[in-house]
Amino acid sequence: MDDDTEARNARIRKLSFRAWRRGFKEADIILGHFSDEALPTMSDAELDIFEVLLEVPDQDLYGWIIERDPTPAEFQSEIMRRLNIFYKTAYKHL
Repeated sequence: MDDDTEARNARIRKLSFRAWRRGFKEADIILGHFSDEALPTMSDAELDIFEVLLEVPDQDLYGWIIERDPTPAEFQSEIMRRLNIFYKTAYKHL
């Protein structure tokens, strides 16, 4: 395994850990399962976006995921759209 692949895998593990352990149970479940499914296939740019989303306070991010609150323009992205879809489909069956 080359250094780039090893670094990418380490980054994915770190992001997954953060997604599963935010401290807000509902967000942990959604983000954790989403990260398990989606992170391995994300581009580096998409990983950057996901990482920024993980910096958002739990209540805000959770509100955007379940579409209780509108997602601010600066956080609207394909990753946020995928999180919304994941919540509406896959999460409902977990």
